[in-house]
Amino acid sequence: MLERLQDIVPRFFSLTTVIDVIIVALFLYWLVLLIKGTRAVQLIKGLVVLLVATAISNWLRLTYVHWLLSQAITALLVALPVVFQPELRRALEKLGGGEIFASPLPNLNEFNLDQVIEEIVRAVYVLADSRTGALLVLERTTGLEEYIDRGVKIEGIVSAELLINIFAPHTPLHDGAVIIRGNRIAAASCFLPLTESVQISKELGTRHRAGVGITEVSDALAVIVSEETGEVSLAVEGVLVRGLDRPALADRLCGALKPKPGRRSLAFLWRKK
Repeated sequence: MLERLQDIVPRFFSLTTVIDVIIVALFLYWLVLLIKGTRAVQLIKGLVVLLVATAISNWLRLTYVHWLLSQAITALLVALPVVFQPELRRALEKLGGGEIFASPLPNLNEFNLDQVIEEIVRAVYVLADSRTGALLVLERTTGLEEYIDRGVKIEGIVSAELLINIFAPHTPLHDGAVIIRGNRIAAASCFLPLTESVQISKELGTRHRAGVGITEVSDALAVIVSEETGEVSLAVEGVLVRGLDRPALADRLCGALKPKPGRRSLAFLWRKK
C-alpha cells in the first residue's frame, strides 16, 4: 500500500497535473461568467432539479416516474444544442474576439436604486410630454446579454438627460430599446422579440409588442412611451398596464424592483393609482 501511494503522489503533484487542473478551473470559471447574465442560468437550474428528481425517484423505487424523468432527460440532452444556441454562439464570438472574461453583473443598494427609478421616471415623462416614442427595459434576475450584444454598448450611468438624448428623434440610437442593468445603461438600439399574444390591442404598434415580448421571455420590466399619444405603459410578465401617471409608474417600479415578503409578483400592477 505504501509503495502504491509513493508511486501515485509524485504523479498527482507533477507540473503537468497542476497545469491541467488550472486550465480546467479557468475553463469552468469562464463558463460561469459566460452564462451569468443570460437565461441559461434558469435553464441550468431547471435541468439540475430534473436530475435531482430522477435520482430521488430511483432511490424511492418509483418505477414509472423514474422512467418518465429518464426519457425527459434523454430528450433534453438531444435538444440542448438548440436550447443553448444563443449562449453557444456568444461563447464562440467571445472566444474569437478575445473577450474571454466578462465583467460581473452590478449590484444595487436601496439608495442608488431609488435614484435610478427617479431618473427613469423623470426621463419618461419628459419624453411623454413631447410625444417621443421610447422603450426602456430594466433587467432583473434573468440576464439580457444576448439582446445587449445586438445593440450599441453604452455602459453609462443612468440619467434622465442621457435617456432623453438617446430617444431624441433623428438620432442614430432612437430606434430600438434601451436596456438598463443596475444603475447603468448597458446598451441602446436593441431589438427585442415581439409578443404573439392576441390579448394585445391592435391599435398598439411594434414598440408595445416588443415591450411585452421581452417580459414574456424574461422577468424584465418594460416601460413604453407611445409616440402617437404620449401614453406611458408598463409591461411585466406579459401583462401590459397602460395610462400610468408619474406617481403610479414610480410606485409600480418600486413594487417590482423592491418586492415586499409575501407579495405576489404581479400584485403591484393592480393597485389603484
